[in-house]
Amino acid sequence: MFLNSWWWRCGGALLLRLAVGLGLPGVVQAAAVTVQTLDPAGKPLAGAVVAVEVGSVARVAAPGTRAEISQRQRAFDPGLLVVQTGTSVDFPNLDTVRHHVYSFSPARTFELKLYNGRPSTPVVFDRAGVVVLGCNIHDQMVGTVVVVDTPLFGRTDAAGRVVLEVPAGEHRLLTWHARMREGTDLLAQALKVGVAGAVVVTVKLPVVAAP
Repeated sequence: MFLNSWWWRCGGALLLRLAVGLGLPGVVQAAAVTVQTLDPAGKPLAGAVVAVEVGSVARVAAPGTRAEISQRQRAFDPGLLVVQTGTSVDFPNLDTVRHHVYSFSPARTFELKLYNGRPSTPVVFDRAGVVVLGCNIHDQMVGTVVVVDTPLFGRTDAAGRVVLEVPAGEHRLLTWHARMREGTDLLAQALKVGVAGAVVVTVKLPVVAAP
């Protein structure tokens, strides 16, 4: 199930489901939460993963939610994919050579042995965490799937910012970047959102210098 409207996926529809699921009366108040990510030197950090777990309650993707990572020109495309827990991911091979896709990450261990075309069964990512992908034939192929227990997620732009519509309440803010040391999971901190007004949060991530 692919949804074209970012606002409906990350805003209106979510808030409606939260009102029903949490038993909240009336319309749920939401605020625009701007997350600014910085590197250790205080410079804007583009491409960071940002997610908000609403009320610290894990929420899985709707049945049938799917995403895709292709193998194209001996590389994963996209190299980084963010999905909600429960999402099924297809791994079509668009190259003329065969690939052997695998992951040893605790959040999702799997193996797609040598194949061409599209595997008949997608891989379901049913546990939150960072999943590192590799190819047993082409060592230079490295990719990442970041799995989060929420539909409220995004990646920072060139200025290191992302804006999410978040309902009022006490939540968990999760952040991660591909330049953090290998094996580092998403970093969590408390996030409190009031019933009115915008919220700005600055997060400095422990990334290593770009090569």
